[in-house]
Amino acid sequence: MEVGREFTREVGLGGIEALIQLLAKVPGLGPRSARRAALHMLKRRESLMEPLARALREAADNVKTCSVCNNIDTVDPCTICAGTKRDRSQICVVEDIGDLWAMERVVGFRGLYHVLGGTLSALDGIGPEDLNVGGLVERAASEEVKEVILATNATVDGQTTAHYIADRLKDANVIISGLAHGVPVGGELDYLDEGTLSAALKARKPV
Repeated sequence: MEVGREFTREVGLGGIEALIQLLAKVPGLGPRSARRAALHMLKRRESLMEPLARALREAADNVKTCSVCNNIDTVDPCTICAGTKRDRSQICVVEDIGDLWAMERVVGFRGLYHVLGGTLSALDGIGPEDLNVGGLVERAASEEVKEVILATNATVDGQTTAHYIADRLKDANVIISGLAHGVPVGGELDYLDEGTLSAALKARKPV
Protein backbone atom coordinates (compact mmCIF):
# COMPACT_ATOMS: atom_id res chain seq x y z
CA MET A 1 0.00 0.00 0.00
CA GLU A 2 2.17 2.87 -1.27
CA VAL A 3 -0.25 5.53 -0.06
CA GLY A 4 -0.17 4.07 3.45
CA ARG A 5 3.66 3.96 3.55
CA GLU A 6 3.98 7.50 2.26
CA PHE A 7 1.49 8.78 4.78
CA THR A 8 3.30 6.95 7.60
CA ARG A 9 6.57 8.66 6.72
CA GLU A 10 4.87 12.04 6.57
CA VAL A 11 3.12 11.93 9.95
CA GLY A 12 5.56 9.67 11.77
CA LEU A 13 2.89 7.39 13.24
CA GLY A 14 4.06 3.78 13.06
CA GLY A 15 0.63 2.27 13.79
CA ILE A 16 -1.20 4.22 11.11
CA GLU A 17 0.18 2.08 8.26
CA ALA A 18 -1.32 -1.11 9.67
CA LEU A 19 -4.66 0.66 10.19
CA ILE A 20 -4.73 1.96 6.62
CA GLN A 21 -3.75 -1.40 5.16
CA LEU A 22 -6.50 -3.18 7.09
CA LEU A 23 -9.13 -0.60 6.15
CA ALA A 24 -8.07 -0.83 2.50
CA LYS A 25 -9.10 -4.51 2.53
CA VAL A 26 -12.73 -3.56 3.27
CA PRO A 27 -14.86 -3.77 0.06
CA GLY A 28 -15.39 -0.31 -1.37
CA LEU A 29 -12.32 1.19 0.31
CA GLY A 30 -9.09 1.67 -1.58
CA PRO A 31 -5.84 3.09 -0.16
CA ARG A 32 -6.94 6.74 -0.44
CA SER A 33 -10.38 6.10 1.06
CA ALA A 34 -8.77 4.04 3.81
CA ARG A 35 -6.45 6.94 4.64
CA ARG A 36 -9.39 9.33 4.92
CA ALA A 37 -11.31 6.86 7.08
CA ALA A 38 -8.30 6.38 9.36
CA LEU A 39 -7.89 10.13 9.80
CA HIS A 40 -11.59 10.52 10.52
CA MET A 41 -11.50 7.86 13.22
CA LEU A 42 -8.29 9.16 14.79
CA LYS A 43 -9.82 12.60 15.12
CA ARG A 44 -12.83 11.05 16.89
CA ARG A 45 -11.20 8.44 19.08
CA GLU A 46 -13.61 8.59 22.01
CA SER A 47 -16.84 8.96 20.05
CA LEU A 48 -16.05 6.67 17.12
CA MET A 49 -12.77 4.76 17.14
CA GLU A 50 -12.96 3.25 20.63
CA PRO A 51 -16.65 2.20 20.33
CA LEU A 52 -15.86 0.74 16.89
CA ALA A 53 -12.94 -1.24 18.32
CA ARG A 54 -15.21 -2.64 21.06
CA ALA A 55 -17.91 -3.53 18.53
CA LEU A 56 -15.38 -5.29 16.30
CA ARG A 57 -14.03 -7.31 19.23
CA GLU A 58 -17.53 -8.23 20.38
CA ALA A 59 -18.47 -9.35 16.86
CA ALA A 60 -15.27 -11.37 16.50
CA ASP A 61 -15.89 -13.10 19.83
CA ASN A 62 -19.63 -13.72 19.60
CA VAL A 63 -20.80 -13.97 15.97
CA LYS A 64 -21.14 -17.54 14.72
CA THR A 65 -22.49 -19.38 11.68
CA CYS A 66 -25.97 -20.89 11.95
CA SER A 67 -25.78 -24.68 11.67
CA VAL A 68 -29.18 -24.75 9.94
CA CYS A 69 -29.17 -22.04 7.26
CA ASN A 70 -25.57 -20.76 7.21
CA ASN A 71 -26.59 -17.26 8.32
CA ILE A 72 -24.51 -15.41 10.93
CA ASP A 73 -25.81 -14.45 14.36
CA THR A 74 -24.81 -14.48 18.01
CA VAL A 75 -26.90 -17.60 18.59
CA ASP A 76 -27.12 -21.01 16.89
CA PRO A 77 -29.65 -21.69 15.41
CA CYS A 78 -29.92 -18.08 14.29
CA THR A 79 -32.78 -15.80 15.30
CA ILE A 80 -34.57 -16.37 11.99
CA CYS A 81 -34.40 -20.17 12.13
CA ALA A 82 -35.51 -20.15 15.76
CA GLY A 83 -38.30 -17.63 15.22
CA THR A 84 -41.69 -19.01 16.21
CA LYS A 85 -43.55 -16.68 13.81
CA ARG A 86 -41.64 -17.68 10.66
CA ASP A 87 -43.39 -19.64 7.89
CA ARG A 88 -41.52 -22.96 7.93
CA SER A 89 -43.16 -24.13 4.72
CA GLN A 90 -40.97 -21.76 2.65
CA ILE A 91 -37.21 -21.71 2.23
CA CYS A 92 -35.64 -18.86 0.29
CA VAL A 93 -32.25 -19.82 -1.17
CA VAL A 94 -29.71 -17.00 -1.50
CA GLU A 95 -26.08 -16.86 -2.53
CA ASP A 96 -24.65 -14.97 0.42
CA ILE A 97 -25.56 -13.39 3.74
CA GLY A 98 -25.77 -9.93 2.19
CA ASP A 99 -28.55 -11.26 -0.06
CA LEU A 100 -30.37 -12.65 2.98
CA TRP A 101 -30.27 -9.23 4.60
CA ALA A 102 -31.59 -7.69 1.38
CA MET A 103 -34.50 -10.15 1.31
CA GLU A 104 -35.26 -9.47 4.97
CA ARG A 105 -35.89 -5.84 4.06
CA VAL A 106 -38.78 -7.00 1.88
CA VAL A 107 -41.98 -6.46 3.80
CA GLY A 108 -44.17 -9.55 3.67
CA PHE A 109 -41.72 -12.44 3.44
CA ARG A 110 -41.77 -14.42 6.66
CA GLY A 111 -40.27 -17.71 5.53
CA LEU A 112 -36.87 -19.23 6.26
CA TYR A 113 -33.59 -18.94 4.37
CA HIS A 114 -30.72 -21.06 3.15
CA VAL A 115 -27.36 -19.43 2.39
CA LEU A 116 -25.34 -21.25 -0.27
CA GLY A 117 -22.08 -19.44 0.36
CA GLY A 118 -21.53 -18.54 -3.29
CA THR A 119 -22.38 -19.81 -6.77
CA LEU A 120 -21.12 -22.46 -9.14
CA SER A 121 -18.29 -21.07 -11.22
CA ALA A 122 -16.07 -23.13 -13.50
CA LEU A 123 -13.85 -20.09 -14.02
CA ASP A 124 -13.18 -19.75 -10.30
CA GLY A 125 -13.07 -23.49 -9.67
CA ILE A 126 -16.18 -23.50 -7.46
CA GLY A 127 -18.16 -26.74 -7.70
CA PRO A 128 -21.20 -28.17 -5.91
CA GLU A 129 -19.02 -29.53 -3.11
CA ASP A 130 -17.96 -25.97 -2.27
CA LEU A 131 -21.54 -24.81 -1.68
CA ASN A 132 -24.05 -25.57 1.05
CA VAL A 133 -26.33 -27.54 -1.28
CA GLY A 134 -26.42 -30.82 0.65
CA GLY A 135 -27.92 -29.09 3.66
CA LEU A 136 -30.65 -27.61 1.48
CA VAL A 137 -31.55 -31.01 0.03
CA GLU A 138 -31.87 -32.38 3.57
CA ARG A 139 -34.07 -29.48 4.67
CA ALA A 140 -36.28 -29.76 1.57
CA ALA A 141 -36.97 -33.39 2.46
CA SER A 142 -38.82 -32.29 5.58
CA GLU A 143 -42.60 -32.71 5.40
CA GLU A 144 -43.22 -29.18 6.62
CA VAL A 145 -41.34 -27.61 3.67
CA LYS A 146 -43.71 -26.94 0.75
CA GLU A 147 -41.79 -24.43 -1.39
CA VAL A 148 -38.16 -23.61 -2.16
CA ILE A 149 -37.65 -20.14 -3.62
CA LEU A 150 -34.47 -19.82 -5.68
CA ALA A 151 -33.39 -16.22 -5.12
CA THR A 152 -29.94 -16.41 -6.68
CA ASN A 153 -28.67 -13.35 -8.50
CA ALA A 154 -29.64 -12.77 -12.14
CA THR A 155 -26.11 -13.48 -13.36
CA VAL A 156 -24.84 -16.38 -15.48
CA ASP A 157 -23.35 -18.09 -12.42
CA GLY A 158 -26.45 -17.35 -10.34
CA GLN A 159 -28.81 -18.85 -12.89
CA THR A 160 -26.54 -21.85 -13.47
CA THR A 161 -26.61 -22.48 -9.72
CA ALA A 162 -30.39 -22.14 -9.64
CA HIS A 163 -30.80 -24.74 -12.40
CA TYR A 164 -28.42 -27.10 -10.63
CA ILE A 165 -30.35 -26.80 -7.36
CA ALA A 166 -33.66 -27.29 -9.15
CA ASP A 167 -32.28 -30.51 -10.60
CA ARG A 168 -31.08 -31.67 -7.18
CA LEU A 169 -34.54 -31.02 -5.74
CA LYS A 170 -36.57 -32.63 -8.52
CA ASP A 171 -37.33 -35.69 -6.36
CA ALA A 172 -38.34 -33.60 -3.35
CA ASN A 173 -42.05 -33.06 -2.79
CA VAL A 174 -41.79 -29.27 -2.96
CA ILE A 175 -42.71 -26.43 -5.29
CA ILE A 176 -39.56 -24.90 -6.79
CA SER A 177 -39.97 -21.25 -7.72
CA GLY A 178 -37.68 -18.42 -8.74
CA LEU A 179 -37.75 -14.64 -8.59
CA ALA A 180 -39.53 -12.92 -11.49
CA HIS A 181 -37.57 -11.05 -14.14
CA GLY A 182 -38.15 -7.80 -12.31
CA VAL A 183 -34.63 -8.49 -11.05
CA PRO A 184 -32.42 -7.13 -13.86
CA VAL A 185 -30.01 -9.43 -15.67
CA GLY A 186 -26.58 -8.90 -14.20
CA GLY A 187 -28.09 -7.38 -11.06
CA GLU A 188 -27.26 -8.37 -7.50
CA LEU A 189 -29.87 -8.47 -4.73
CA ASP A 190 -27.92 -6.37 -2.26
CA TYR A 191 -27.92 -3.41 -4.69
CA LEU A 192 -31.63 -3.49 -5.60
CA ASP A 193 -34.27 -1.26 -4.09
CA GLU A 194 -36.91 -2.74 -1.81
CA GLY A 195 -39.76 -2.12 -4.27
CA THR A 196 -38.05 -4.14 -7.03
CA LEU A 197 -37.29 -6.99 -4.63
CA SER A 198 -40.81 -7.03 -3.24
CA ALA A 199 -42.40 -7.11 -6.73
CA ALA A 200 -40.01 -9.83 -7.90
CA LEU A 201 -40.76 -11.96 -4.85
CA LYS A 202 -44.53 -11.67 -5.29
CA ALA A 203 -44.27 -12.52 -9.00
CA ARG A 204 -42.14 -15.64 -8.50
CA LYS A 205 -42.92 -18.56 -10.79
CA PRO A 206 -42.15 -22.29 -11.04
CA VAL A 207 -38.70 -23.16 -12.40
